[in-house]
Amino acid sequence: MPDIVLQGLFASLPFVVVVLLAVVAVLAAGLGLVWPRLLVYPYLCAFFWITSTNYGSLAVFVTPGFYSRGSGLLLFPLVLWMMLGAWCCARVAAAFRHGPAPACSVVPWFWGWAALLAAHLGAAVLAGVPLKDALAPSGFSNIVWMGPLIGLMLLAFRTREEAVELAGFIMLAGLARALFGLGRWAAFGGDPNNVYANMNAIRIRLTFFDINDSLLCMMACAIAAVVLFGPGQERPGLARPGLARPGLARPGLEGPRLVASAPAATQHPLWRAIAWLTLLTTAACIVLSYRRSAWIGFMLGCAVVLLRFPPRRRVQLALAALPLAGGALAYAALRRLGQARGGGGLASLLYDMQSRRFGPESERVLELKLVLADILARPFTGIGAWGRYTGYQQISWQANPDGGLFLHSGILHVALKSGLPGVILLAGTVWAFVLAARRALRTLPPELLGLGTAGVAGAAFMIPDILIGTPFPQVRTTQMLAVALALPYVALAANSVPALPKRSAHLRLRPDVAPA
Repeated sequence: MPDIVLQGLFASLPFVVVVLLAVVAVLAAGLGLVWPRLLVYPYLCAFFWITSTNYGSLAVFVTPGFYSRGSGLLLFPLVLWMMLGAWCCARVAAAFRHGPAPACSVVPWFWGWAALLAAHLGAAVLAGVPLKDALAPSGFSNIVWMGPLIGLMLLAFRTREEAVELAGFIMLAGLARALFGLGRWAAFGGDPNNVYANMNAIRIRLTFFDINDSLLCMMACAIAAVVLFGPGQERPGLARPGLARPGLARPGLEGPRLVASAPAATQHPLWRAIAWLTLLTTAACIVLSYRRSAWIGFMLGCAVVLLRFPPRRRVQLALAALPLAGGALAYAALRRLGQARGGGGLASLLYDMQSRRFGPESERVLELKLVLADILARPFTGIGAWGRYTGYQQISWQANPDGGLFLHSGILHVALKSGLPGVILLAGTVWAFVLAARRALRTLPPELLGLGTAGVAGAAFMIPDILIGTPFPQVRTTQMLAVALALPYVALAANSVPALPKRSAHLRLRPDVAPA
């Protein structure tokens, strides 16, 4: 009898799991219809804190990655389908809200990416290519999935309070990730995915090899810097008399004019101490990643942050921070590049651009030449989302089942796979974001400036990786890039929502206007 009960129990476990998953899905849908942002936070936590690469690890057994689970049966990873479900909930919730939907100039370009992917899918069907190959992340399907996440964040964070809450969440998430990375670096030998020590015999320890962890640190660092040194920090808690910040006027409000002061939470000593800790730990985490693309991106991101400060504060910070940051980067560069083969000095910066197999021509340069030949052969259509470039067998790191499906340049990857239409769509997406970022950094009030600056600094941080890295075949990288692209739009949309008058520490009545 006990055996029969146990057999029945084990036989019913799959059904129990299905029922529990259905209940959880219903509860999540109900939660998303009321508070969509509560579905976004767990999704962001997963992408902020779960690494996406095992490259450089010496582990014998490697488990399937979090970002690829479900792609065998569902064509795309399960985590992306969950995000799409959250977008549907947010879209339904937005239908019951008053006012227009938030505007986003890059969304139409992502619809163009979806149409281009559909065209490639049709060509794949005619050519007899399996759907899973045409929709594989090695093409450009990950770019299409950036659009729903941007739309989800715009729908989930609609008010000023929610946008400020998102900025605080990103800063705390970056602080937690940086403290974990530095603690592991100091006590446990750093990131086990250490390609430099394990494969290149360079004796260094890394905080994080995955570029996305450094991207999170960059966004958190930007928010902390604006909290500490941004506009409105000269006289904490006080707004300039006679000046109302844009977006705070309520249409039809009669009587006293409302002027917003800086949020009290950002001026609290504990919050400023957390901001200082975030600023220092995230910067150290990026420097100790020992990645050249992260170092260059960090300098680009810092330049974006500095340009948003008042001129006098900009000069002061440049004089104070440049020697410290420059010295730290120089020391880290000497630690890594001083052990590299190929000589010292500036030549060691490009130590991996030389190869004994091809003389002065490195495998990276050879890869770019092979790809360029295929691009010139098919400039208008590309080789297809499923295609492999000719001659990839000559490249050592392409000796695997995915050989020829990717290359070390995001821009050339798009040109190779999708041809001229993809290049036009990429240029249009970048141009639309640049215009929106320029408007955001010029018009956002101080309490939203940190969020907008974090997005622009994060996008600038990723420029080196887009130029010479492999961002688009990676699910985590494209979704993190979508988060960075969405932040200025979230800040702009929140700034356009009229602020409701409240009797709180955040709003005060102008003394020169008597109540009606």
